[in-house]
Amino acid sequence: MVEYKDTLLMPKTDFPMRGNLPANEPKMQEKWNEMDIYKMVLERTKDRPHYVLHDGPPYANGDIHIGHALNKVLKDMITRHRSMTGYHVPYVPGWDTHGLPIEQALTNKGVKRKEMTVAEFRELCEKYAYEQVENQKSQFSRLGVRGDWENPYITLKPEFESRQIEVFGKMAEKGYIYKGLKPVYWSPSSESALAEAEIEYQDIKSPSIYVSFSIKDAKGVVPEDAKFIIWTTTPWTIPANLGISLNPEITYVVVAVNENKFIIAKELLANVAETLEWENPQVIQEVKGQELEYIIAKHPLYDRDSLIMVGDHVTTDAGTGCVHTAPGHGEDDFIVSKKYGLEVLSPINDQGCYTNEAPGFEGLFYNDANKVVTEKLKEAGALEKLSFFTHSYPHDWRTKKPVIYRATPQWFCSVEAFRDELLKAVEDTTFTPAWGETRLYNMIRDRGDWCISRQRAWGVPIPVFYTENGEEIITPETISHVSRLFREHGSNIWFQWDAKDLLPEGFTHPGSPNGRFSKETDIMDVWFDSGSSHQGVLVERGMKYPADLYLEGSDQHRGWFNSSLITSVAINGYAPYKGLLTHGFVLDGDGRKMSKSLGNVIIPEKVMNQYGADILRLWVASVDYTGDVRISMDMLKQISEVYRKIRNTLRFLHGNVSDFNPKQDRVAYDDLREMDQYMYMRLQDVLKTVRSAYDRYEFASVYHTINNFVAVELSAFYLDVAKDVVYIEGKDNHDRRAMQTVMYDTLQTLLKVLTPILPHTTDELWSYLNEEEVSVQLTDFPELDEHSNFPELRAKWEKVIAVRDDVLKALEEARNAKIIGKSLEAKLTIFASEDVAALLNDPAVNFAQSCIISQLEVVTGKETAPETALVLEKTSIVVEKAGGEKCERCWSYSETVGQNASHPTLCSRCADVVEKHYV
Repeated sequence: MVEYKDTLLMPKTDFPMRGNLPANEPKMQEKWNEMDIYKMVLERTKDRPHYVLHDGPPYANGDIHIGHALNKVLKDMITRHRSMTGYHVPYVPGWDTHGLPIEQALTNKGVKRKEMTVAEFRELCEKYAYEQVENQKSQFSRLGVRGDWENPYITLKPEFESRQIEVFGKMAEKGYIYKGLKPVYWSPSSESALAEAEIEYQDIKSPSIYVSFSIKDAKGVVPEDAKFIIWTTTPWTIPANLGISLNPEITYVVVAVNENKFIIAKELLANVAETLEWENPQVIQEVKGQELEYIIAKHPLYDRDSLIMVGDHVTTDAGTGCVHTAPGHGEDDFIVSKKYGLEVLSPINDQGCYTNEAPGFEGLFYNDANKVVTEKLKEAGALEKLSFFTHSYPHDWRTKKPVIYRATPQWFCSVEAFRDELLKAVEDTTFTPAWGETRLYNMIRDRGDWCISRQRAWGVPIPVFYTENGEEIITPETISHVSRLFREHGSNIWFQWDAKDLLPEGFTHPGSPNGRFSKETDIMDVWFDSGSSHQGVLVERGMKYPADLYLEGSDQHRGWFNSSLITSVAINGYAPYKGLLTHGFVLDGDGRKMSKSLGNVIIPEKVMNQYGADILRLWVASVDYTGDVRISMDMLKQISEVYRKIRNTLRFLHGNVSDFNPKQDRVAYDDLREMDQYMYMRLQDVLKTVRSAYDRYEFASVYHTINNFVAVELSAFYLDVAKDVVYIEGKDNHDRRAMQTVMYDTLQTLLKVLTPILPHTTDELWSYLNEEEVSVQLTDFPELDEHSNFPELRAKWEKVIAVRDDVLKALEEARNAKIIGKSLEAKLTIFASEDVAALLNDPAVNFAQSCIISQLEVVTGKETAPETALVLEKTSIVVEKAGGEKCERCWSYSETVGQNASHPTLCSRCADVVEKHYV
């Protein structure tokens, strides 16, 4: 007795329905490590053209955050895709390991820096940095990021530092490095100079004061008893005032107010009069700013001159048109004062406190001095108005504390010296998204010289020596020697050895007749470290240079992209990258910045423990990363549903080709049925779209294309229809093998194009296939089959599917009306126009099978439908219960059930299959 259910060719697969990714992915990664999949991939592709995505180094401190995950997964999807589409793709991950955060972390742990030598403190910093690298390395690896994790680049390594010294030396040799006294961003909280890239802006409340300066020598131009009025929001800089700047082209007025005479810009008279509450001010004189040049005013607090100068930087946007000028605390102030030969006065020490150059305020912290200075001005009768306002102000991006402008001797890179070359390099770079070009171009166009020195301990020393008379020594010979020493011993020797031991043997210099030398104590800006990575990594390891791509967050236009560009153009004349790709920041589900105080932080480790890395990777693929992106646990739950659909579709495909041998059972395209040919065409459409989207880094397009194909065209159409063939027909039935051919190619294509996004899942399923390659990562994307595009067939089946959509609506209504349950219980009568009727009656279409119904009647003439018919776009449809009996094997209803005496419960089709194959 035949058990009919045993004659059905049901799907067979050991690939689990549930991924259990949190438990299984680490096992998969162990397997990859054991087989050294990264090395195997490189060996397979070694003869191909090289493609290099150079990794921008994250800072080695603390656990990775969701922005790190977005960044590293994007990189991994690109490198995986390129290695499967014709390239050799080495990927070397790296870390930035110098700088203040590590110093601060050790201080917070109780390390007493001042109780040990610099070298001892640096050794602790190095140990801590390596601990952080190992921590982050395991977290990045857990994301499934493939790369040379056994040999990453780390900016504290001797070979990297050696290359960095070479970069500095080449720039110095070209005259781009100089030491100068200039106002720079100074962070009292870090006790160091900062570069523009280390500044962020936050709102603070500041005092706003109007101060009058009496005249000492009016040069006969204005009344001797007149006073200039300045406006400032930094009262603490008043002790450093050496002058007042006016615009030479602006008209200034002498205004009589009560018994006083004040000088301000004419254009600002109304605003100033209102602010200072002047009643009935009278203009008694008008004069051009140029005519007021060299008048001498009196400092309101000291017995000191304040020179009247002119400069184009003075505007009438705010204030009085008379600008308080302290050359030690402002860039414009410094420039105009230098022109007039004024000294640079900066009476503030490294900690932000006044020195004895500000009598009466010694030891006072600059911010605390605002109130004291204001009170002293009031006592002197010079304070005309005090109020407060909130505004955006520069802060140290590490300590989050306000910074000041302070003139100190610093080392600079002269951007001005080769700005045109830099701008040309920007123009020669490809940007994704395109607006990045304008942003970087404007930043390079507008930026000042780069302050590269820092007054810290943990970093790469600036390799400069000094003679006995203070002359600087930076020669190719000394640079080359220090570079070799650093490569051999590491940079800590700079703080352990004497200067003479760091110089070439027998080195002499006229400036040191006694043979004594000293060395620079400042270290380099950490942006110089990472900005030298094109030499420390690409050149050091013999990789392609310039790199094909740098990929980082959009904040790196002013950071790593910027510093890398400057160092590369300075020494080679071109950018270190051919293309720049940027992504936005990760916000919470409501579009808010993530913060611990809001409790809205999404931690990658938590996501992977709950859902798995492939879910997080699928989220990365789903978002438009070119702007800010959103994430929440609810969003990840939705992504996991999409993943489940994809996984189960792959599982279904695998189960239905378990008895398919492509070498023996494949049906040629021309011999496929029309439906199969159409689905093969659609597969090629998907492949074409996906390959193109990957090439353009448009991963959301990959995601949506595959998701739509899986959900709509496979699950809801082709694979649903396929059950009636691959389950029911005999094993080697032509129609069955035809469908299996398309299903096999679909499975192979989806597995390969999904591998950059879901490597754990695709490799897991690959292990259940009988393929030569041990991993799907050792395969290439399928090539596009351009010969299977037949426009007429495509148009025909698009019409078929449009009518099928009508049918599905009619079946749903009939189901709701309890006329039928499952669709196989239905008989459809379709009233359609002549061309549609001809289409549905076409044997090649087999429309009843396409709709998964038991019986179909097509009537020409949509208008002939009865009133009970459901009127739809293409057709009018009547749904009723199918006639005949239900076949025990295929569950369709047929009048032929019972006609075969040997198999009375089967329809004639199933009876034939059973008798042919199972009796």
